[in-house]
Amino acid sequence: MMKPNNKILMSLLGAGLLLSGQAALAEESAPVKLGLMLPYTGTYAALGEAITNGLKLAIEQQGGELGGRRVEYVELDSEANPSKAPQNMSRLVKSDRVDAVIGPVHSGVAMGMLRVAKQTGALTIIPNAGLGAATNELCMPNVFRTSHNMWQDAYPMGKVAHDRGHRRVVTITWDYAGGKEDVAAFEEAFSEAGGEVMEQILVPFPSTEFQSYLTQIASLAPDAVYTFFAGGGGVSFVRDYAAAGLKESIPLLGSGFMTEGNLTALGEAGEGVLTTLHYAETLESEENRAFVSAYEAAYGETPDAYAVHGYDTGAMLAEAFTTVEGDTGDRDALFAALAEVELDSPRGPLRFSASHHPIQNVYLREIRDGRHEVLSVAHLQLEAPDEACRM
Repeated sequence: MMKPNNKILMSLLGAGLLLSGQAALAEESAPVKLGLMLPYTGTYAALGEAITNGLKLAIEQQGGELGGRRVEYVELDSEANPSKAPQNMSRLVKSDRVDAVIGPVHSGVAMGMLRVAKQTGALTIIPNAGLGAATNELCMPNVFRTSHNMWQDAYPMGKVAHDRGHRRVVTITWDYAGGKEDVAAFEEAFSEAGGEVMEQILVPFPSTEFQSYLTQIASLAPDAVYTFFAGGGGVSFVRDYAAAGLKESIPLLGSGFMTEGNLTALGEAGEGVLTTLHYAETLESEENRAFVSAYEAAYGETPDAYAVHGYDTGAMLAEAFTTVEGDTGDRDALFAALAEVELDSPRGPLRFSASHHPIQNVYLREIRDGRHEVLSVAHLQLEAPDEACRM
């Protein structure tokens, strides 16, 4: 047998160490690529823009870096189109080779994204879509949510409605997963308290033709109406509801997304509408005052919950990337760091459940003089059901 040549071994070892060091340096100098799969056109365009603004603000406050690496954004319009979701997600992960995908807004789009997230193991952070299964039946180590699910913001309103003396309620929403989950959560709490949902009205998505449904509601004469619509649909419903003369006789209750981001467009029609949500621009805290001031300075408008979702996504990434010192090679370590994040958010204390769903306060809000005034904490540090999650 030939004796090993120590000089050759040392040369090979040195070359290996050099290549390893070069690879590490290359990763450290390469940008962190964030893929934004959000709606930039259509009904939900304003939501996508607010999330993007909030995210970029948080990262700019970190010097434009995550874990010492500069950040590059790859923006892709989801169009709120579920049929395009798998293809779009695959493009970001496989072609653009992003380090994390942030999106979507639409729950139907989330389903397609989650299939690709499962196949690829890509880090996916959901900054809005409220599909409950994302952090329950379909939960994964690589999927996090910085927003809510439909149950979390709707459930507290069921008790609020009953406490306010309402016993017979009509619910109305779009006929898609997010809307149906939202009104089901309201009905769960309302029924537990002793109330009755007289009728559940489902409107084809994304129709905003509400006149025939408003006539039906008037004929049913419920104690109140509970609804989930968002974006332009929320504006249309609230304005049509007021124009039909229903607001004064039948109180309008809803998920906060009915009015969120829509206060200027709602105008007088929104006054007095009650909603439950995990954020209000009027929250009295040092963190929220600083956030509102910075956002207004950067974008010339008051932030909403969508902007907070983006902002907290940026803050979450910043904390986790600091923990792993910018190293995205060890995915398990990055996921573990993300799971341990706790934020003093503009929305209040924020931490994550074992299923990677936010544990947060839900507030009762009323529109007064064009602002969401907080009446009370409808539920303190509410944790969403996740019994079906297996990770």
